[in-house]
Amino acid sequence: MKEITKTAIDVKDVSFSFGKEKALSNISFSIRKGDFFGLVGPNGGGKTTLIKLILGLYVPSSGRICSASEKIGYVPQKAGIDASFPASVFETVSLGLLSEKKFPKRIDERDAQRVRTALKSVGMEKFPQKRIGELSGGQQQRVLIARALVSEPQMLILDEPATGIDRKAQTDFYEMLANLNKNGITILLISHDIGRITRHANRVASLNNHLEFYGTHAEFCAYDKKHSHRAELGHRLCLDRG
Repeated sequence: MKEITKTAIDVKDVSFSFGKEKALSNISFSIRKGDFFGLVGPNGGGKTTLIKLILGLYVPSSGRICSASEKIGYVPQKAGIDASFPASVFETVSLGLLSEKKFPKRIDERDAQRVRTALKSVGMEKFPQKRIGELSGGQQQRVLIARALVSEPQMLILDEPATGIDRKAQTDFYEMLANLNKNGITILLISHDIGRITRHANRVASLNNHLEFYGTHAEFCAYDKKHSHRAELGHRLCLDRG
């Protein structure tokens, strides 16, 4: 019997404008449950706008977006955290639970265990009392992912999460995301770093105000090689993935 793969997000003929300026034009693609989905493209190409549409923060000018995920965790573009910021790692992650709480919003032992589990899933379980402003950029990003994970979402959306992180930390960071995906979380990762994202993504969409490409990693390699300004990159990606 053929296995039926369920759709997590379905984007159909979506367009969006800021006033008279068209940001997205007739975008269609789907993300399946269990995908590690890479959304690539240049800065200003509409990636963040599309994510805000998926999250319901914007309403499409035309078209529709359907989501089968009851819970979506979102990690926005990284903003520097001041070293004097007083919140601990544990307190920062627990903020991800507050939307579930009625007033007064208190963290009980079950919540505390969820925070510990989320921290362990991103390799930060040894630092619950450390001030988040004292962490490295890569560690801060892991804590922000734990904050998104603590509500136990079925899908995680990350917008340029590796910006400002050194190369070694980036490698560890992407491996962590791959492990989360193997444990059943659907990943939608937005980046302009094609080389990094396609080493892990099983499906890719390339966006530049319109959809330039949508398909599997292997199809993206073939597509990439046909474009002379990307040919060397595409060849390297195929070799990297074997």
